[in-house]
Amino acid sequence: MNFDIAVIGSGPGGYVAAIRAAQLGKRVVVIERAEIGGICLNWGCIPTKALLRSAHAYQEIRSAEAYGIHIEGTVTPDFGTIISRSREVSATMSKGVQFLLNKHEISVVKGYATIQTPGVVNVLLDDGATQEIKASHIIIATGARPKVLPGIPIDGEKVISYRQALALEKQPESMIVIGSGAIGVELADFYHTLGTKVTVVEYLPNLVPLEDEDVSKYIERCFRKKRLSFMTGTAVKEVDVSSEKCKVTVETPKGTQILEADIVLSAAGVVANLENMGLETVGVEIQRGKIVTDEYYRTNIPGIYAIGDVIATPALAHVASAEAICCVEAIAGLSPQPIDYKNIPSCVYTSPEIASIGMTEREAVKQGYDIRIGKFPYTASGKATAIGNKDGFIKLIFNRSDDSLLGAHFIGTHVTEMIMEAGISLKMKAKAMDIIHTIHPHPTLSEAVMEAAAAAYDESVHI
Repeated sequence: MNFDIAVIGSGPGGYVAAIRAAQLGKRVVVIERAEIGGICLNWGCIPTKALLRSAHAYQEIRSAEAYGIHIEGTVTPDFGTIISRSREVSATMSKGVQFLLNKHEISVVKGYATIQTPGVVNVLLDDGATQEIKASHIIIATGARPKVLPGIPIDGEKVISYRQALALEKQPESMIVIGSGAIGVELADFYHTLGTKVTVVEYLPNLVPLEDEDVSKYIERCFRKKRLSFMTGTAVKEVDVSSEKCKVTVETPKGTQILEADIVLSAAGVVANLENMGLETVGVEIQRGKIVTDEYYRTNIPGIYAIGDVIATPALAHVASAEAICCVEAIAGLSPQPIDYKNIPSCVYTSPEIASIGMTEREAVKQGYDIRIGKFPYTASGKATAIGNKDGFIKLIFNRSDDSLLGAHFIGTHVTEMIMEAGISLKMKAKAMDIIHTIHPHPTLSEAVMEAAAAAYDESVHI
């Protein structure tokens, strides 16, 4: 089989690359060893959000009295049905991607891909047969898998990864979550809301440690208020699964402790899927477990490219998709603009939500900027007060010398839908006054962005 482009992997990097290539008139094949849509659609972004929606709906119903709505009887979550709904959502999205691939006449081959030489991929098919695929260009988009911590093997039963956490047959009474990145805190929030006793263990000093420190401290206060336990500055030393309960030995600032739970969820990052693909044989350069590429995702071997979680850029679905488009357009002879990695939005779908883009306050100071900071609390937002969810704030960081926006850090209800106002401002090099003098509709949560900008310059624009 001969193609212009072979894409290995069908996640948000792979399928977007394939579709864009087909739109540009290329003959394309996608090689996928598992479900179409990759981890994001099947075992990551999408099913997690479906679970969280169920949990948040349950919480809203429990709070109905605050809105003057009386509900008779007991409201209880059906864990099995919640899981089933999540799986159905994922299946629907996967079928949607398959439809798009078919629509664009993209061939799909199911099996394990090994690059034999530049331009040649051998696929071990599901039935044990092999198939040779020839393509002028090969794009590696194989994504990542859960990282296994030293001494803490994932057995899929007592020590689980996010994948098992999305499809447990029975809700555990207690759970210890190792790691407080997006995956860890989202699943912790989900299980806690449904009634599981959850403890999050984080090695670094704050929860969601990649976020701005003000946001990290605020989500910690929110977790305390909802009685979701967490331990920061704490290292997991050992997990003993020999008895009925998992016994987790942790080293805290105050000494060694042993925690017990039914389930341990290991959510301490991911590792790129690079093994057994022939990369070493072909000579593709790899550093620190990631493929090395240039700004157009070309590896050191002509005709071989890499995008998404297999390269040293943020491991986010939307980043992989953007890289896919840039890579394919460069292959097609267009002149795509290289991705600006300083302008990548990040979202965490806990309650309250977290969204950020650009520099944190600490990063801006470290880089020598003289900064202005504007903050506006949700407690002062008319819309937040009306909807009954006043937890959160908007924080904007400006460069004092030219009033340009350096970073934005939001926490609160619906902030993941609001962050791209800051993203567009960064992209367009907008000044603080551009945000202040842009009329925002009233009453909306987005007014808080305008107010935060105004607060940085002591020009209060009262809602």
